[in-house]
Amino acid sequence: MNDGQKILGEMNDRSREVFRRVVEGYLDSGEPVGSRTLTRTLSEKVSAATIRNVMQDLEFLGLLDSPHVSAGRIPTQTGLRMFVDGLLEVGDLGDDDRQKLDATLTSNTDDVSNALDRVSAALSGVTRGASLVLTPKHEAPIKHIEFVSLGHDRALVVLVFGDGHVENRLFSPPPGQTPSSMREAANFLNALIEGRTLSDLQREMKTEIDARRQEIDSLAREMVDSGIAVWTGEGHHHERLIVRGRSNLLGAEADEAELDRIRSLFDDLERKRDIAEFLELTEAGDGVRIFIGSENKLFSLSGSSLVVSPYMNSDRKIIGAVGVIGPTRLNYGRIVPIVDYTAQLVGKLISDRS
Repeated sequence: MNDGQKILGEMNDRSREVFRRVVEGYLDSGEPVGSRTLTRTLSEKVSAATIRNVMQDLEFLGLLDSPHVSAGRIPTQTGLRMFVDGLLEVGDLGDDDRQKLDATLTSNTDDVSNALDRVSAALSGVTRGASLVLTPKHEAPIKHIEFVSLGHDRALVVLVFGDGHVENRLFSPPPGQTPSSMREAANFLNALIEGRTLSDLQREMKTEIDARRQEIDSLAREMVDSGIAVWTGEGHHHERLIVRGRSNLLGAEADEAELDRIRSLFDDLERKRDIAEFLELTEAGDGVRIFIGSENKLFSLSGSSLVVSPYMNSDRKIIGAVGVIGPTRLNYGRIVPIVDYTAQLVGKLISDRS
């Protein structure tokens, strides 16, 4: 039992209902909820003064906050977390939302990339937030690898996969590379590569280089390191991030400070900073996870929330993630089943077309 669940369990029925009504009112309207409003909705008839006392107690516990001079309260990040963990009622996926998401996968002629673009756009449309789809690396066994020099500071790595898929990627090779050292590097890798994926290759590469140091000169060794880093090294993640619905977070009601925070968030996304963290966030457990404000460093500055779910291939291996970004006052009860269903759709899409 975490601290939030413990606090929730120690509340009496009146405090719990006041807390729930304040959070639900805030999530619905985005406005502070006052005691007079609550007197009309609580199941028991109590005075506004009694409700104010309860709200003051909840504020003392760090669950509610007073944003202005008015008597209204809004939930804090801690309060939202406790609500999501202990009181959130998740609804069923609506038929209209389901149909809009299903409609994105009606064509079997598109490649996976185009289909995922449509899924992301539909997810943004039905949630009125910004959608994220992290697409997987191509993890089929590799048949052949080649390095091609394009100049003193540019090179191309060509990967031919066992399933016929071919990928090319530009990168900057270490200084001093020659056509001869590039051939040596490719020969070294091709001797190891048969039947292995890039992830497999990365795990074995350092061991092999150390064991066969005399068989490959320093330039070729650097080339091997650099060429693989293009695909799996930090800062060069091959996963593709699809982002849709930026305008949904830049509504007319946002103030200038909020606009600046949201622009900063999208600048980070476009630079793909910490994008690999999405998978790390989701791998801790199956199903949808909710990150509120500073709980995820990528969204801490913008004060946004992330509702994210992993999706899996036919081998039940997590290979990507689907998510929705929005303000902390998201309609979590509606968004959670939408994200969950979309993750299942994407997993089926990837499995069917692999």
